[in-house]
Amino acid sequence: MFKRIIQLSENASFFLFGARNTGKSTLIQQRFSSKSHVWINLLNPQEETKYSKSPQLLYEEAMAFDKEITHIVIDEVQKVPALLNVVHQLLFETKLIFVLTGSSARQLRKSGVNLLAGRAFVFHLHPLTASEMGDTFNLDHAMHWGMLPSVTHHESDTDKRHFLMAYTQTYLKEEIRAEQVVRQLNPFRRFLEVAAQCNGKVINYANLAKDTGVDDKTIKHYFTILEDTLVGGMLEPYRHSFRKRLSQKPKFYFFDIGVTRALAGYLNLPLLPSTSLYGEVFEHFIVLECQKLADYHALDFRFSYLLTKDGAEIDLVVERPGKPPLLIEIKSTTSVSEQKLSTFEKLCAEFDDFEAVCFSRDSQKRQVGKITIYPWQQGLEAFFSAN
Repeated sequence: MFKRIIQLSENASFFLFGARNTGKSTLIQQRFSSKSHVWINLLNPQEETKYSKSPQLLYEEAMAFDKEITHIVIDEVQKVPALLNVVHQLLFETKLIFVLTGSSARQLRKSGVNLLAGRAFVFHLHPLTASEMGDTFNLDHAMHWGMLPSVTHHESDTDKRHFLMAYTQTYLKEEIRAEQVVRQLNPFRRFLEVAAQCNGKVINYANLAKDTGVDDKTIKHYFTILEDTLVGGMLEPYRHSFRKRLSQKPKFYFFDIGVTRALAGYLNLPLLPSTSLYGEVFEHFIVLECQKLADYHALDFRFSYLLTKDGAEIDLVVERPGKPPLLIEIKSTTSVSEQKLSTFEKLCAEFDDFEAVCFSRDSQKRQVGKITIYPWQQGLEAFFSAN
């Protein structure tokens, strides 16, 4: 059992969003499991049917609760979006606190609900972080199998592979088919494979459309589905003034490495240091860790990447309130050479003010010119901790 670092409110209503199997229900059970809490599980077909037919039943039940009941937990609230109107009413008329979990924002937005008009906080739960795993964390394992809590419950590689393959099928069946967001599942299934193979690369909508057998507009719709069902997000290009011409197309990163490799059909491919695949997966890992920690610690950072027309790139540009931009180069090597940082150093010089770092597998912190090389764990602690 891992101690999650996300800080949830105990005295105010909130939404907790996160993809399937990130541990939302487990977390809520740990922190809100007492006789003063009522649990409504909408993954239970009987519960879903009951409240779908009559959302007002929640109001009637809540008004009859004993006085010691303080919290109502509604798990996977997007299954019955109409319940939010009842919740909104109860927030005005009672002192009940609502804990609302969900793995998709699409159904809520489609139903026109207002997420309780700001009367509930919004949190996001991600797959595990390296710091949450503590001494059990293993980089090679994380890069091969990902960081979903359920992966750690399986001991053999065979079972981990079966779990991840089943996860992708569950996603297609329960999140996509159930919400009826695509007319044909086969093109979307093909899109998932190709998009996963292009994870972390600049999106070429035309090429993806050609490989998937649909048009550009449909590809953009597919990416919206991935964002709405919380299995990935865009990393936008840096858009501020810059002396060089920049790419204006986004990248897309899936929310978990193991799921990405399963979708891409790469689970049987070994990850060998010094290969391009290893470097791509390590970059994916670092990008996710930075985003997860910034979210949990409410750092209000804005992430982007920078790519010039001649191919020079900064992996992450992190805009921080009241501070110069943090420019991050990600290298999977255990010994970053000065030569490997020369292009990065030239790009950094185009900024009027900046802080430049390299996150790598180096064992010691080093200084190369204006660039500080950090062992990745130390770099994350230095720039993405709560302190």
